[in-house]
Amino acid sequence: MTTLQKIKAQLNHPVIDGDGHHIEYVPYVRDLIQQDFGSRLAERFSQVVHGAALTRQVPLENRRAAGVTRTAWWGLPTRNTLDRATAMLPGLLYERLEEFGLDYALLYPTYGLVVTAHPDEELRPAMARAFNRYSAEVFAPYRDRLEPVAAIPMANPQEALAELDFAVGELGLKAVMMAGIIPRPIPGVPGENTRAARYIDTVGHDSIYDYDPVWRKCAELKVSPTFHAGSQGLGMRASRTNYVYNHIGNFAVAGEAAARSLFFAGVPMKYPTLKFAFLEGGVAWGANLLADLIGHYSKRNRAFLEHYNPAQLNKAALREFISQHGSTQVIARLDELDEAVLMLSDPEEPPDNLDEFAESQVGSEDDIVDVFSNQYFFGCEADDPMNAVGFARAMLPRETKLNAVFASDIGHWDVPDMGEVLLEAYELLEDGHLSETDFEEFAFSNAVRLWGGVNPGFFEGTAVAHAASSCLQG
Repeated sequence: MTTLQKIKAQLNHPVIDGDGHHIEYVPYVRDLIQQDFGSRLAERFSQVVHGAALTRQVPLENRRAAGVTRTAWWGLPTRNTLDRATAMLPGLLYERLEEFGLDYALLYPTYGLVVTAHPDEELRPAMARAFNRYSAEVFAPYRDRLEPVAAIPMANPQEALAELDFAVGELGLKAVMMAGIIPRPIPGVPGENTRAARYIDTVGHDSIYDYDPVWRKCAELKVSPTFHAGSQGLGMRASRTNYVYNHIGNFAVAGEAAARSLFFAGVPMKYPTLKFAFLEGGVAWGANLLADLIGHYSKRNRAFLEHYNPAQLNKAALREFISQHGSTQVIARLDELDEAVLMLSDPEEPPDNLDEFAESQVGSEDDIVDVFSNQYFFGCEADDPMNAVGFARAMLPRETKLNAVFASDIGHWDVPDMGEVLLEAYELLEDGHLSETDFEEFAFSNAVRLWGGVNPGFFEGTAVAHAASSCLQG
């Protein structure tokens, strides 16, 4: 019996992969674009496919002005040709799934990842439609164990709503992938139509669009919004020459921005039936965000802000303190006290702009904990040792447990052997960082709650239907 077989024999639950990847056969995707949108957009899609070659034509000294950064290269299995074929062919993945110790898998796109925030307003929805048609067709015979994830463009709510209706409503896909950060042109800046002149908008707080209709549609269709967009090429991850420099931490940063934006927009509070997942960034950033939100709320909620209200300052007492303890130079200018206490303590701050937690609709620290305990989920790759942070209750505020979800990332460069992902995930249990109960939540029940908690029928007819039903009822 192999080590993997021994591990599976010890588990009393199935293993769900919450974020693997399939690799699309792009010639057929291009055919689908041509069928629905014509040869002109099919040719523009070909330019996306050959984007690396086009990028290399931009001289290094011109890349900053053009907004060109080093992106993924050699990012897929090659020497392990069997794994490359497995990621490309759903039938082969279906045959090998048991070999990997997996019982059920959510499969996210690879090339389709560009859909969620691609800047081409005409091509973006066309690609979404084609990639989703492709996924629905090629996975159709295998959906008792493999569930493809629809790509939803998020540049504006109208596109998102249209594709949700098509991918979920018409194609019958049950899981959706979105972007939580959208690079947008900076209004009024010269060259605003170039990639270099961008600011980062989010799909919640302070966005130029109202995304509430999108969240209502997700609740109506019973789909969990999952966010799978990175921040490579943005901000401090914009190296012109080094992909690894740009890649490290990029999913965590994008996930944190999306989670924070949704929180301050009040989305979790307004749509309590929805679950939200932030993928490939791990769970450690979630622990940090939870602690920061509680810390800020405790000292920046509207009631506590009175501790810092300039009107509460006793200037007479302050004058006395200065007279007794101030230097000669300060005492000599005591008549300018009003200016001395103005900066960062301006009494003219508009009163309707003081409660920065009002939009979030949280009314207590308990509300914050509830969002992280019940609605936020965190995709964690198998080899990330920080996955244990989500279960380190003694370290987290209110001994909160975070919803870490096992996510293999099979199909991409960080998984040189698909047969090792469960072995890597199990090491945290073997090393004493997770209990058996923790591992069950990590590898199974958190995924069930993420998708089944919004759609109780999500796992009906699948290989894990009975176990998932028991989990949801328990």
